[in-house]
Amino acid sequence: MLSALLGLVGPEERIVLAEDSAELRPDHPHVVRLETRPANQEGAGLVTLEDLVRQALRMRPDRLVVGEVRGPEVVHLLAALNTGHEGSGTVHANAAADVPARLEALGTAAGLDRFALHSQLAAALSVVLHLVRDRNGRRRIAEVHVLERDPSGLVRTVPALRWGPEAFARERGWQRLRELLRNADGDRPREGIGR
Repeated sequence: MLSALLGLVGPEERIVLAEDSAELRPDHPHVVRLETRPANQEGAGLVTLEDLVRQALRMRPDRLVVGEVRGPEVVHLLAALNTGHEGSGTVHANAAADVPARLEALGTAAGLDRFALHSQLAAALSVVLHLVRDRNGRRRIAEVHVLERDPSGLVRTVPALRWGPEAFARERGWQRLRELLRNADGDRPREGIGR
C-alpha cells in the first residue's frame, strides 16, 4: 500500500526511504534507499534506523518515509515532520485508534515525555490508514482516521471512513478528511472517496 501511494508522488520530488530491510519498491523516478546495518564482529559499523532518519534529513528529501517505526527513531521522524518535511511511516497497532498509544510508548522509551510526544504528533500527522489482512491473505484498508486533540491536549484518532460490507462508510471525521484531501489536491475535493 505504501509503495503504491509513493508511486503517486510527483516525479520532481525526492523520496528518501529508511528501512531495516529494503521492502518498499515504489514506482518513482527519484528514490534514495537507506538500509540499516548490523555491527561487524568487532562491534563497529552499526547503522540504526535512528541514524538513518537523522542522516536522511541532510539529503533534502521532499518526502521522508520510515519503513517501520518501532524504536527511538520515532522522535527524529516526528521532529522531521514538524520542520517542514513531508513524510510517513508505518507502525504496528491493533487498530487506528491505538496508534497514538503505540507512538506514545515508543516515544517514552526514547526519552520523550507524554505531552511533548502528543504535541509533536498533533503537528506532524493528519491521517492514519489502518490495514488488515483478509482471509485470502490480501491486505486492504479497514479504516481511515484523522487526528485531533482532546481537551487535555492528548491526540486521539477520529474515524473518518470505515470499510463496510461493500464500501466505505463515512464516519464523524469525514469532513476533516475531506478538507485535508481538498487542501492536498489544489482545493478540488475528491467526491468519489467514501461512496
